[in-house]
Amino acid sequence: MSNESLLEFPCDFPLKIMGVANAEFAASIAAVVVRHAPDFDIATMEMRPSKAGNYLALTCTVRAVSQVQLDALYRELTAHPMVRVVL
Repeated sequence: MSNESLLEFPCDFPLKIMGVANAEFAASIAAVVVRHAPDFDIATMEMRPSKAGNYLALTCTVRAVSQVQLDALYRELTAHPMVRVVL
């Protein structure tokens, strides 16, 4: 079994994060992303509310430098209490 990534680093990597729509969700997720990818430009975060407005989908494209960085970011996002799904 190989530990090699299928990605070549550095690369732009989009993360889709879905959670309950509330006033703090986007800012809270942006803080997590910046913690792992300090060069992430929060202004590039895309936001799409669900049809009923109960959920918010965020797309954050980070400049990933390693698989370890992406794994740590994914772990923190999936553990976040407001997050329902990370793709």
